[in-house]
Amino acid sequence: MNRLKLISGHLSPGGSAAPLPDLRSSDCGCAAPSPEDEVVVVHGRRTAIGKAKKGSFKDTTPDELLSAVMTAVLEDVGLSPDQLGDVCVGNVLQPGAGALMARVAHFLSGFPEKVPVYTVNRQCSSGLQALLNIAGSIRSGSIQLGLACGVESMSLRSMGDPGDLSSGLSANAKARDCLIPMGVTSENVAERFGVSRQQQDAFALDSQIKAARARDSGRFDQEIVPVSVTVRDESGRERRLQVRRDEGIRAGTTLEDLARLRPAFKPNGTTTAGNSSQVSDGAAAVLLGRRAAVEELGLPVLGVLRGSAVVGVPPDLMGIGPALAIPAALQQAGLKVNDIDVFEINEAFASQAVFCVQRLALPPEKVNPLGGAIALGHPLGCTGARQVVTLLNELRRRGRRAFGVVSMCIGTGMGAAAVFEFPGP
Repeated sequence: MNRLKLISGHLSPGGSAAPLPDLRSSDCGCAAPSPEDEVVVVHGRRTAIGKAKKGSFKDTTPDELLSAVMTAVLEDVGLSPDQLGDVCVGNVLQPGAGALMARVAHFLSGFPEKVPVYTVNRQCSSGLQALLNIAGSIRSGSIQLGLACGVESMSLRSMGDPGDLSSGLSANAKARDCLIPMGVTSENVAERFGVSRQQQDAFALDSQIKAARARDSGRFDQEIVPVSVTVRDESGRERRLQVRRDEGIRAGTTLEDLARLRPAFKPNGTTTAGNSSQVSDGAAAVLLGRRAAVEELGLPVLGVLRGSAVVGVPPDLMGIGPALAIPAALQQAGLKVNDIDVFEINEAFASQAVFCVQRLALPPEKVNPLGGAIALGHPLGCTGARQVVTLLNELRRRGRRAFGVVSMCIGTGMGAAAVFEFPGP
């Protein structure tokens, strides 16, 4: 934990009202690209998030979910798919990280065969990693425009099979810890850092309240792509419906409701179904490009990628990942906590989210203002891309230059974060 203390110590949670740095100069402490070479976000869309196994997407394949968002993003901005240099898709549960599924979705979307596609699996950060991979290709000059996506059907594929592993892992403590169930790592964080059941339930309730408010006020409408699907009931009868609203939000949840739930992973634990993320189905897509190419095509600029980081942490405490990744990404961007307007931190578990917020002294009102995965759900490969879409739409609504952070913990002991700027209207 010395590394955590060191990085947290370098991060100043406070700060003055000094002007924000000009991130196009090298004065911010990082090697800033020239303006025309900046990686910018053009547009992003997502599906609604469905309840796994029993929601509206339970019979919908991931290639269909993915195709819906891939198609919508390009149609919205009037871009032909043959202008894409590459497509990267984050996925966790499909065989081979969904390589076949992604290419099928590619053709279902009407993309030409000459446009390549590949997949990436960095577990819960896969959707964000897809974006960072496309950004890297843009920075290297390999491509000018690319599409970063994330998708997961937790209805059709389940977690649990670790694959083919050496029998020798039992002799290596860190390797053995990689097999600890995620819920148990949540309990570890709560016990090690003193996060109480009451704190976790209060955080979970806040997530539900904020998500319900956002949904009911239409804040998600602009980012959600309506998807028409076929749903089968227990008797096999089919019906068609259009899915356009997140299904996991539990409006009317109370602290009393949450307090009645039993611990889910340890008999005397504090992690419950109510203060953990939901298993879900969904997809998201984000269009990125080199600023010069984007402007030449007359495309909008929704955001600018200013910094990113992926770090390693102890596997048995994987939930602390954002507490290390966020400072590292902020340092790369030349920013401090007080410069950030919105923190989108994936709520894998309330225990780890509460810890990260407290350790970094984040203002609670800036954290997940539209709710998070406890209320919305956590379709593993989709989440990182979904967070970027939600973040940048929220920053745009504020109508001024603003900065935001997307971050999440990662199974087996990692954390990821990225810093974005909304340049203003």
